[in-house]
Amino acid sequence: MSETNHNGNQPTKADVQRTELNKMPVPGDFETGISEEEVTEAFNQQQQPSAGQQSDNQS
Repeated sequence: MSETNHNGNQPTKADVQRTELNKMPVPGDFETGISEEEVTEAFNQQQQPSAGQQSDNQS
């Protein structure tokens, strides 16, 4: 038997390198297409309660 470690339970180096989670990220692959300004605007809109909610909270 050879000294290389090819146990049936352990993947080979080639198997590990082909695994999707072990691949290097591709620049621009996770681009969302949303600008920082759009995110800020959406966040600010969520933080401002509407007029109907304000009148309910003040009573």
